[in-house]
Amino acid sequence: MFDRLREDIASVFHRDPAARNTFEVLTNYPGLHALLFYRLAHSLWCRGFKWLARTISTVARWLTGIEIHPGAVIGRRFFIDHGMGVVIGETTVIGNDVTLYQGVTLGGTSWNKGKRHPTLGDGVVVGAGAKILGPFEVGARAKIGSNSVVTKAVPEDATVVGIPGRVIKRDDSAEGEKRRKMEKRMGFDAYGVTEEMPDPIARSVRSLLDHMQVVDDRIDNMCKALKRVDKEYRNGAMPHIDEEDFDCVRDDKD
Repeated sequence: MFDRLREDIASVFHRDPAARNTFEVLTNYPGLHALLFYRLAHSLWCRGFKWLARTISTVARWLTGIEIHPGAVIGRRFFIDHGMGVVIGETTVIGNDVTLYQGVTLGGTSWNKGKRHPTLGDGVVVGAGAKILGPFEVGARAKIGSNSVVTKAVPEDATVVGIPGRVIKRDDSAEGEKRRKMEKRMGFDAYGVTEEMPDPIARSVRSLLDHMQVVDDRIDNMCKALKRVDKEYRNGAMPHIDEEDFDCVRDDKD
């Protein structure tokens, strides 16, 4: 039991940079408290003490704002960050190293008995406010974007966003790689959103970056042509781009 508790505390330090020490984690992390209550309730549920198990889970909900049905099956190193409003249904199955943020619902879409809640593979991350509804599988290492509503199976390593949830593919083309290099050089991080997320402002900025990339290529070709015509021609150094110039844009987005 204590080995599992140490593992749970270590997973908090691994996934939350705000965690400072073990005592703080033990006393101020409702996600950890809810998990400890769940372990007790689940043990009782499996032994047939179902009313007592449900009562413990209800008390845990009052204290933490997190509702985990004692019949759910949860793997190791499970982490709920912030946690308020999280709901995990009875037939939910959660793998190892899964992370949920506040407001997540792992729910069902049927009143029939049997499997009616989702199964999350190892390493899945579910963003704040997301809803995963139904008896299907979310593949290992998948990422579910904030406020998404997912009602069908998700493949491994996929990123899902939107209502209804849809898989967003990474642009691995040569043009996509050039864009990522320019973003890195300019210090642009899409306002903290990955390139798979359909953020309209991020897409607008990326369109400008694509245009700038074409202009840069043409100017570079012109400079090479001028060098061939005049060997004494010298290129001026490009002005330095200060990443602090973009801080106000990020702050406005935040």
